[in-house]
Amino acid sequence: SGINAEYIGYTAQGICKFGFYEVFKNFYGGLMGEENAFLYRTSLYLVASASAEFFADIALSPMEACKVRMQTSLPGTFPTTLREAAPKILAAEGIGGFYRSLVPLWGRQIPYTMMKFACFERTVEALYANVVPKPRAECTKGEQLVVTFAAGYIAGVFCAVVSHPADTIVSYMNKESGAGIGQAAKALGMKGMWGGLGPRIIMIGTLTALQWFIYDGVKVQLRLPRPPPAEMPESLKIKLGLAQE
Repeated sequence: SGINAEYIGYTAQGICKFGFYEVFKNFYGGLMGEENAFLYRTSLYLVASASAEFFADIALSPMEACKVRMQTSLPGTFPTTLREAAPKILAAEGIGGFYRSLVPLWGRQIPYTMMKFACFERTVEALYANVVPKPRAECTKGEQLVVTFAAGYIAGVFCAVVSHPADTIVSYMNKESGAGIGQAAKALGMKGMWGGLGPRIIMIGTLTALQWFIYDGVKVQLRLPRPPPAEMPESLKIKLGLAQE
């Protein structure tokens, strides 16, 4: 129950998330200038990923609403197929029914994605600088993908912790029709909002690692550009060299 909705929703979200991230990173980086884009690269990753997720969640929300309602409703009270669930929500609540939990979805996914991309980018940078015994350019494609997987898993652990309370609230709101954010938080309590964090860390860590591995692997297979970890621009090196002299 809900598998088709989940597949369609997260496919649309993933395409928007990774695609728009590259777009926004290049766009904001261009506005900042090469030197500032390097000096404030963590902020660049955070803002670019937040912008990408904003639009990705608009694509995800309708399918997420169907999936959660299908999975959490009592047997016999709600359809169990996407073909029947979507029209029922539309008839009962209008188009707004698909976006009723969009704001808490943003609250869950935007911090999650900001952590996912910023942590991944900085972890890759740190692994090549401190762990991998040779420069990225000298690593084989397979070795580079191992670094990608490791960085993705580390990022996933942080993602799980950041997004867990909001994820629990979203599930509660979709299950309890009419419940608001404050009501859901009060009903769940602090213990309820953090319940199940351990298994979620394992699940999200693995899922995030696989997402980055697949994304990077597709780039390798299609021979698409794969920018190396951020490096200090030559102009900035010259400035720092002059300052040191």
